[in-house]
Amino acid sequence: MPKGGWQEFSSGDSLQRPSGPATDSTPKAEQIVRVQPTRGGRGGKTVTVIRGLELDAAGFKGLLKKLKSRIGSGGTAKDGVVELQGDQVELTLELLAKEGYRPKRAGG
Repeated sequence: MPKGGWQEFSSGDSLQRPSGPATDSTPKAEQIVRVQPTRGGRGGKTVTVIRGLELDAAGFKGLLKKLKSRIGSGGTAKDGVVELQGDQVELTLELLAKEGYRPKRAGG
């Protein structure tokens, strides 16, 4: 860029609005969602872990809220993983199937 030349609005491309978020995410029915109970690193307490969901932060928050209210237990969503307190695998599989996902039980 030449010295003193302000180029931000000089081309037609710079006047275009940025496009929204990409909608190339995998449909719910094609996502590989795994649900498993685990106790590792939690002081012997069992938690139900859900992996493989392709959602944004708002999507995780909404799904977590639905699951927690329907199951009646606490939980959290962090690093693309949903954790629900207690061994809630069967109920979680049923609820995810009703939401349109194809969940599978993993682990023990």
